Amino acid sequence: MGETPDRIVVGRDRDLEGRDRELYVRRGLFLLAPLVALLALLNVFGQRPQDGQASGSGATLSLHAPARVRSGLLYQARFTVEARRTLRNPVLLLAPGWFESMTINTIEPAPESERSVDGDTALDLGRIEAGESHVLYMQFQINPTNVGRRSQRVQLLDGERVLVTLPRTVTVFP
Repeated sequence: MGETPDRIVVGRDRDLEGRDRELYVRRGLFLLAPLVALLALLNVFGQRPQDGQASGSGATLSLHAPARVRSGLLYQARFTVEARRTLRNPVLLLAPGWFESMTINTIEPAPESERSVDGDTALDLGRIEAGESHVLYMQFQINPTNVGRRSQRVQLLDGERVLVTLPRTVTVFP
């Protein structure tokens, strides 16, 4: 057998003397990959939609959308307005968190008009008769650099009067 090369210490480099903990650290770090996959399967990082509902004078607002999402994810939000009385000028008022670093792929059915109200986005839905409901679908894609928590408050107005407020926060994972 040949001589040991310079700078090689057999006990340290071949026999790993004094490096017992490093093996367990490497194994522990390796276990993180399947652990992250398991947590994703258990919906810890989002995508599964959640339901929210709020009632007010004359209407009920329901929302079906995920509250935890991942960057790059495509998802859908469904807003349902159930009118207990005729809403002459119903407006969905969406906080800026619905649009920050998110791409809107489509809104169906298209609102009659869209506008900005003090930084929020107002979607004019058109008259809803008492006993009827209006369902609005929005499809989003999370931009890859989007990470963090933000408010996705939704308000239902009839003209200028607030009927219902549905507080909500979305968490975006990398």
